[in-house]
Amino acid sequence: MFQRDMPLRTSSESGGDAGVRSSAGVDTRWLCWVVLVVTAFLGSQEVRAGVGDGRLPDGAYRCEAYLMGLFVDLGTITIKGNVYSGPAYGGRAMQGYNYQVDANGEISWLGPLGGFTSGGNSVSLTQVTSDGEADASFDIIMRRRDGGATAATCTIWPPNG
Repeated sequence: MFQRDMPLRTSSESGGDAGVRSSAGVDTRWLCWVVLVVTAFLGSQEVRAGVGDGRLPDGAYRCEAYLMGLFVDLGTITIKGNVYSGPAYGGRAMQGYNYQVDANGEISWLGPLGGFTSGGNSVSLTQVTSDGEADASFDIIMRRRDGGATAATCTIWPPNG
């Protein structure tokens, strides 16, 4: 039973087995251990980009479409922070533009997107399919000038895993 005027015991008074207790009766060694474990756990958590952060992991995303039995290279989109560039063809550098990822994983490109948004083409939807560091990817649904649609998958390359 808890008593307010109960004197604090030290380990020497109790034969060395009991920890030092606060006036509330809490073993301070136990409290210190809990704080250390929680601190170690939080400190070990890797900070990475993800849909919840509104961005994708940094890297080069190789985009391909499957057309008439063949995989067709549609270029590489480079992501760094909240900026994308590309798609680039043959490694040539492109101007960077901002992008946004909403809570549902839908990407809004805030600038042009190479062949996806030129020549009468437009992007209908871009959806994140994985935001893991090793296998990040997204799908782009492009509406072609003729009214048809083409789907492309862009995957981080080389895989970071």
